[in-house]
Amino acid sequence: MPAGMMIPARNAPSMIGRNGNVGVFGSPASLVLGQANMMEGAQLHALDMPQSGLPDSDYGLMKEAEDFDSATKSSSENHEVGSGDDQDHRQRSKKKRYHRHTQHQIQQMEAFFKECPHPDDKQRKELSRELGLEPLQVKFWFQNKRTQMKTHHERHENTHLRTQNEKLRADNMRYREALNNATCPNCGGPTAIGEMSFDEHHLRLENARLREEIDRISAIAAKYVGKPVSSFPLLSPSIPTHPLELGMGSYGADMYGAADLMRTITMPSEADKPMIIELAVAAMEELIRMAQMGEPLWMTALDGSTTLLNPDEYVRTFPRGIGPKPAGFSTEASRATAVVIMNHISLVEMLMDVNQWSAVFTGIVSRATTLEILSTGVAGNYDGALQVMASELQVPSPLVPTRESYFVRYCKQHGEGTWAVVDVSLDNLRPAPALRCRRRPSGCLIQEMPHGYSKVTWVEHVEVDDRGIHSLYNQLVRSGHAFGAKRWIAILDRQCERLASAMTTSIPNGDAGVIMNQEGRKSMMKLAERMVMSFCGGVSASTAYTWTTLSGTGADDVRVMTRKSIDDPGRPPGIVLSAATSFWLPVPPKRVFDFLRDENSRNEWDILSNGGVVQEMAHIANGRDTGNSVSLLRVNSPNSSQSNMLILQENITDQTAAFVIYAPVDIVAINVVLNGGDPDYVALLPSGFAILPDGTAASNDGANNIMEHGSGGSLLTVAFQILVDSIPTAKLSLGSVATVNNLIACTVERIRASLSCENP
Repeated sequence: MPAGMMIPARNAPSMIGRNGNVGVFGSPASLVLGQANMMEGAQLHALDMPQSGLPDSDYGLMKEAEDFDSATKSSSENHEVGSGDDQDHRQRSKKKRYHRHTQHQIQQMEAFFKECPHPDDKQRKELSRELGLEPLQVKFWFQNKRTQMKTHHERHENTHLRTQNEKLRADNMRYREALNNATCPNCGGPTAIGEMSFDEHHLRLENARLREEIDRISAIAAKYVGKPVSSFPLLSPSIPTHPLELGMGSYGADMYGAADLMRTITMPSEADKPMIIELAVAAMEELIRMAQMGEPLWMTALDGSTTLLNPDEYVRTFPRGIGPKPAGFSTEASRATAVVIMNHISLVEMLMDVNQWSAVFTGIVSRATTLEILSTGVAGNYDGALQVMASELQVPSPLVPTRESYFVRYCKQHGEGTWAVVDVSLDNLRPAPALRCRRRPSGCLIQEMPHGYSKVTWVEHVEVDDRGIHSLYNQLVRSGHAFGAKRWIAILDRQCERLASAMTTSIPNGDAGVIMNQEGRKSMMKLAERMVMSFCGGVSASTAYTWTTLSGTGADDVRVMTRKSIDDPGRPPGIVLSAATSFWLPVPPKRVFDFLRDENSRNEWDILSNGGVVQEMAHIANGRDTGNSVSLLRVNSPNSSQSNMLILQENITDQTAAFVIYAPVDIVAINVVLNGGDPDYVALLPSGFAILPDGTAASNDGANNIMEHGSGGSLLTVAFQILVDSIPTAKLSLGSVATVNNLIACTVERIRASLSCENP
């Protein structure tokens, strides 16, 4: 069964917190050219909790004793010096305040810390009552614990990066020595460039890539040890390759979303910061007005469901702005509103944490990073927080170029229960690369609603050069439905429902196969979340990858890419071949989604199931729409000599897009996850489908859900990711490429035939 790639499991952010102390190690569940490779065993271990030199309770009590001591001093102590006996009495009293927490108290706070590292005042008071402690003691214990965890994590990351750096330097020296000593096999003299063998040519290419890798790792390591980094890590330049060579990447140890995102961005200088602050304040004012104003700034389109920006009125209303629109650029401006099941404070925290933001919007955010934090806010929250960021936005298809942005994000509270978060481009601070996208003030206004709900008004306003888009996706992108406000708000609404489903304790037990164990549900959904992020991160035209187009395949522009997986517990080691293609179907997206997610019709398109019967063993519902679910499937092969395999699958649908993503999983590992174990060590290579409307339905009718209504067709992206060799240093053979190419071509034809739309 094909499977997929992209985001390192240990670095991938998660909406669902860690729930178990059990990890699984073993052989990855993956496919080696059509064969299911099952784990034969698993090893359990307890996660070590980092400890500092002082016990948790002692360090916290040293601080709390000082607070208690100052708070209980009498007024007489401020005016006169007591006798020696009085001083001795106070010293003895002070010493009595130093005491260790009991083992029971520590265990209870450790357990609470795993679920909620940042308890609020109410939670701290409740915990102090249960444990017989002062709220201040609980507060200091949690502060110390977070400090310990952060220090341990930074030390571990620094050590790992140093090891990687030394390894790359050693490999680089070895390759350089091999090239220096290379001789011609015919004359024994130095090898001329034009006469190099294929292997020697490959060494030169690898050496160039390693140089870039060393520079990148060195820059990250310098950041961790506190040395200044003059510029953002660079992206490796494109290297002309042999026609038979594919772009080779690596699942590295990069922090999620950052290492080579933008190639020319520099950190803002001290002279730039006052201008950034002024720009952010003006952008916040513009966002609030755009979120609240009606006509004539916003006009309703003829279809009755779309709100359009009046460009002339915009210029009159906001004359300052960030400058005129660049020549050749088009404007995309949209606004959408929804009530979501998440409180307003949690929404603000999610938007201001780049890892959470990337995880929630994984279908549209390819990569993102915070370059510098100019302000953390005031009063212990994000009011006034200011961050300089970079991001890459995507459509789940290799046919649509990603949109890179360099911007400032500003958060501000506007009255009780009302917050706003705004982004605005900082392109005027960049050097002078070709500009393809810039964000005018965009973001959201968040208003508190009863019962833990929030009303979110989203404004998306960009100027972009879309001339590189494939003709298949022209209508979808230029209609604003690929990157517009409706897409953002639909993803947010669905993800809030998914999170609420993961945290619910009231689970109906009437349906067979429903996972009832609360810890098992959380672990399964966390594993499925990583699978979805890996798929979405590896199917787009991100600047981090190099796709190679195969011609004469019989399918529509099949693109392939190889990547090395090394030292990543979340993926099988070796060479992974990714293949993807996108094509049009004259069928509404909802019909395509229902066909692909149904286990009863799976053998109509899934070649690798070998005609076996697919049965759903367990599932978790993820919201109001019955199409949103996580399932565990079993393929009962008609060949009795072939081991049965399990498939983890997540089905995702909202008003703007749908996904069917799956990966083969090991039976032993999945049983540990179902019992609440740590899912991060379950090896996955996801494959699947991304289903988008072709953009015509939105202009033909006034329906809000463009996935279900209208006469428009579907844009379907099929992506397979397969382990072709378990040795990371192995060479890719043309036979492997041909096999995967035939697999994807046959799958496309089967889907077309099953949906009664033969290829013309």
